[in-house]
Amino acid sequence: MSRIGKMPIRLADQAKVEMKDNTISVSGPKGTLKQSLCDEVKVVVEDGAVTVQRIDDSKRAKAMHGLYRMLISNMVEGVTKGFTRKLEITGVGYRAELKSDLLALTLGYSHMIYFKAPGDIRIDVPEPTTILVSGIDKALVGQVAAKIRSFRKPEPYRGKGIRYEGEVIRRKEGKAAGK
Repeated sequence: MSRIGKMPIRLADQAKVEMKDNTISVSGPKGTLKQSLCDEVKVVVEDGAVTVQRIDDSKRAKAMHGLYRMLISNMVEGVTKGFTRKLEITGVGYRAELKSDLLALTLGYSHMIYFKAPGDIRIDVPEPTTILVSGIDKALVGQVAAKIRSFRKPEPYRGKGIRYEGEVIRRKEGKAAGK
């Protein structure tokens, strides 16, 4: 049995879980998230905990068991606490700023890059070299952060670009000076 899949998900006092047909809905103080379930698993809500059980022992059912347990766990955490991803900008003249609801990035190109976040995602710029992406959907927060990072990935020679907080860039040595 899946080690992750068999662990129950404890519900916070503020989180409510509802099952309707083949869809699970989790609501809390930060919002509501929905997820449709596959036929290989079933979800049981009882005594302030959610458990995911698989229907049979097929290979696909075993794979879906742990997956849906983590998806539901992330939904519960998202509607109660939320998720945040921090990006750091490194490079001379590289900076970010918020212009109304657009993120304006100056990344060494001949033009500025403007990015509008999806509806559920909030972008903050506490400093010109720091971007905070936050929201209740962990996958969407990660996807938006990856999109922003893709505008100028960190390069290995000088380390310039946009990187995740704590990301280590393996640096390469440049051309050797004349011998």
